[in-house]
Amino acid sequence: MDIAALSINLNQAKVAQETSLAVMKLAMETGKQTVNETVKMIEKSVDPNLGRIIDVSV
Repeated sequence: MDIAALSINLNQAKVAQETSLAVMKLAMETGKQTVNETVKMIEKSVDPNLGRIIDVSV
């Protein structure tokens, strides 16, 4: 294998790795946004009076 072919192969591997990393970062950011929105939605849906009074009869 000559130097030119080796250089091309190494550069292609580097580009593939950088692309994979960029896609992973994008997926992580999307996941973080989804989690934050879900937490906000859950916080808004909680009734602060729920569970304060328990009626118990024996």
